[in-house]
Amino acid sequence: MAFSALLLLAIQTTLLFSCQIFATVLTSTGSTVEIGGIPYYVPGQPISSVPSTFYTQLLTTGYSAGSLLTPITVVKAPAGPFSVNELQKTFDTFGGADDVWTPDFLTGKSTSLASQYESAIPPGPYLFSPTGDLYQPCRLYSDIEGAFTQATVPFPSGGGVYSALPATVPGIDSPGVAVPSRLYYTKTPDKPLAGVRTGIKDIYDISGLQTSDGNRAYYALYPPRNETALVVQRLIDAGAIIVGKMKTSQFANGETATADWVDYHEPFNPRGDGYQDTSSSSSGPGSGEGSYPWLDLTLGSDTGGSIRGPSQVQGIYGNRPTHGLAPLTGVMPLAPELDTAGFLCRDPTIWTAAAKVIYTSALPDFPTTYPSKLQTIGFPTASTVPADDVVAQTNTVLLAFLAKLEAFLGTNAIALNYTKLWDQTKPDAGLPGLSVLLNRTYPTLISKEQTKNVRTPFYADYAAKHDGRLPFVDPVPRARWAFGDSLPASELDVAIHNKTLFKDWWESHVLPPGSNDSATCSESLILYTSGVNIVYRNKYLNSPVPPFGFDDSQISIFAEVPDFVIPPARGCDGLLFSLIDALLAANIITIPQAGQTASGGEILVRA
Repeated sequence: MAFSALLLLAIQTTLLFSCQIFATVLTSTGSTVEIGGIPYYVPGQPISSVPSTFYTQLLTTGYSAGSLLTPITVVKAPAGPFSVNELQKTFDTFGGADDVWTPDFLTGKSTSLASQYESAIPPGPYLFSPTGDLYQPCRLYSDIEGAFTQATVPFPSGGGVYSALPATVPGIDSPGVAVPSRLYYTKTPDKPLAGVRTGIKDIYDISGLQTSDGNRAYYALYPPRNETALVVQRLIDAGAIIVGKMKTSQFANGETATADWVDYHEPFNPRGDGYQDTSSSSSGPGSGEGSYPWLDLTLGSDTGGSIRGPSQVQGIYGNRPTHGLAPLTGVMPLAPELDTAGFLCRDPTIWTAAAKVIYTSALPDFPTTYPSKLQTIGFPTASTVPADDVVAQTNTVLLAFLAKLEAFLGTNAIALNYTKLWDQTKPDAGLPGLSVLLNRTYPTLISKEQTKNVRTPFYADYAAKHDGRLPFVDPVPRARWAFGDSLPASELDVAIHNKTLFKDWWESHVLPPGSNDSATCSESLILYTSGVNIVYRNKYLNSPVPPFGFDDSQISIFAEVPDFVIPPARGCDGLLFSLIDALLAANIITIPQAGQTASGGEILVRA
């Protein structure tokens, strides 16, 4: 025993000497604790400090002077007497408004801070150390649907830099996501998104974090970014809390579970039986927003339907904005002529506030007068099939919504056959129909542009580091890139020409700009149905092919108009946000809840 003690002392002395030579600096990355059975992440740096004498006033039977951290609650007390009943009402409010605070943060005693500390410390749950340090704990949630690539927290030194969350929660395949208390934040004109918990699709750069673009080799090859994508920075500046980066199908190409997703597992769709495809490429944002009540907002991107698809199958709100409305600096491109940044959200109020932030001055004022002309594409006229048929049920819902919208706008909808209108008014009689003219336009644009802007530099950088080898890439992007390689360079110009041809025609013959109707921005609203096929993730698929064809969902892609399922004329995003807010106030639309159904409920636990 004596020898062991002497040996240990010698080792300790050697280690101490080494530390002195190399001046090792130990930095705390935080810790995890459980309070009342709930896991929390405690950041390595305190939010504030108060006199250590304050600690002695908080000791109760449950917390001894030897405790490292003591749970406490900060309350903003009004001037004058503050009764026990008023204090209890405050705590009841905390419990109803916040999922981080619990009664376990009450020590059983109360005391007051001097005014110089009180004004700097917002109300809510805290952990207090014997040295006077005050920490803001974050509640840890399990990402049981696999929506995130990595959870994030601000880097301790600040400066707008983020790091991966150095904590997790117990359980298999359940990485943790840390969220701060909602009680810490108050929305202001300068901070309209204060406290809004936000997930970011992993094609947007965030300072301090690596970007994956859905590819493991890409993630490993490139170091953490030095700058944050401009639209993400706008969210942060407006007070949004970035809680993590979220999964995308590889290089934002459309992939289907489970066949196409190789590098990363596609997230699960929480709705229904839990095994339907989440749609892509904004699969992570769609899955997370549909699954978690603790997640308020997600940022996705839409090139060919990557926001609208996930929002439809998860039963949430989503928007493809007018093309060019949001800057895409620091965002991986698919096709710059088509790429847009938009949101997936359950609450239209948050949706609208976030849109005003990222689109800034490019978004016109929100009108409160709406177009009196309403057109429909592919809408049912009646439920002519048996009442228990799923088609009849869908038609009933669609027709009921249309009737409410007609009553709200004070108009009657008119059916629009835009393919027939094209044949009658196309700029050149020798042009083919739209299905032929635009059949190859989308796959040509995305394949030619992404091979140039992403694949070529990626392959070169990877080969330079790995003895000329190529990285692994999923089948779908490889098939699309191969299609682009098979085309002559002139085909890109043809695709851009055809897209521009359609856009100009659409603005001239379908939705002219609202210069003569500035009160409503657009002379008409167009409402179309987008059929959603039920796709199961255990279905075997054929080999991928380029996404040929043209349909209603691609109108907004080529016409550059916003698409909230009812796209108006180009540049009228504010009109749609205003209309949606008005429909929410009129109870024509509702706020869907997170969970197995739109009315809420536990997510299905998969066997």
